[in-house]
Amino acid sequence: MVAEHVLYEKSNEIVVITINRPRQRNVISRRVYAELDQAFARAEADDDVKVIVVTGAGEHFGGGHDLGTAESLAEMPDFPRDMSPLGRVKAMDSGVYWRMHDRWRNVGKPTIAMVQGYCIMGSWMLAASCDLIVASDDARFADRSVRWGGVHHEYATHFIDLGVKKAKEALWTGDFVSAAEAERAGMVNRVVPRERLRDATMWLASRIALNDLYSLKMSKMSMNQARGCPGTQRGDPRLQQPVASSAQPGVAVKPRRAAWSGRSSKMQGSMTTNNETGALVVLKATDPTTSYRTHRREFRWVDALRRRLVRRPCHRDADG
Repeated sequence: MVAEHVLYEKSNEIVVITINRPRQRNVISRRVYAELDQAFARAEADDDVKVIVVTGAGEHFGGGHDLGTAESLAEMPDFPRDMSPLGRVKAMDSGVYWRMHDRWRNVGKPTIAMVQGYCIMGSWMLAASCDLIVASDDARFADRSVRWGGVHHEYATHFIDLGVKKAKEALWTGDFVSAAEAERAGMVNRVVPRERLRDATMWLASRIALNDLYSLKMSKMSMNQARGCPGTQRGDPRLQQPVASSAQPGVAVKPRRAAWSGRSSKMQGSMTTNNETGALVVLKATDPTTSYRTHRREFRWVDALRRRLVRRPCHRDADG
């Protein structure tokens, strides 16, 4: 897809993704969502890129969702919407809201939102999906959902970014949260004068890019998972993988003790034996919600079966 509203600028190991709709205050339409997703995927796939910066052209980072500009209405044939109640829920889940922003939050490279002026509702969602936020001193954040008879914007990270009490105040009043307030709450990393915003953001991105990409990726994954960020929760389909990634359903694998990776991990598949060869066979991936105690019992069962099949002592852990 040829991008019409999103610019992609690569400089050494840093990519700057810019929503280029300044006349409309960079509001986000369905096409803009698709172009942003394409830009994030392109930057993640490029091994020469270490840091991704996201911003909006002109005076404002973004005025939220596009609620009906002429361009948005013209896009409808290419980006149709199911406006039934179930269709709207599906769109929020797997369309342009929850899973898409989860994907951006968990891109395997550091992301920085460079925010100036208004950052409202849908645009706040975009900034919230980034790892860091550098804001100009005139930046202001707002979610007016409760004022409009709703709940909050569709990617609710307010309580994570602002803290529960400040998030409630911001939602229930609908007032702007200034850059200084956001910095004190921990939602914004740095506040700088407007004229220094780009230089300060690129300086921070350059500092981060000095690190090894592998270390950046693994540290981000670790911290996102530890904090329970969206996209790393139980039930995420990306976590429901077989025990042995090289094993296919119904294919025998070499008899061995099933590996496990600690208390926070869950058994990722079920096993049985091939009646002819006695080898362990991965049957299917299972829901990774098994308790730790059940998890250890199942591995003990595999150990006992392995001893009977191989007829030799099985090495056991000190706690086993």
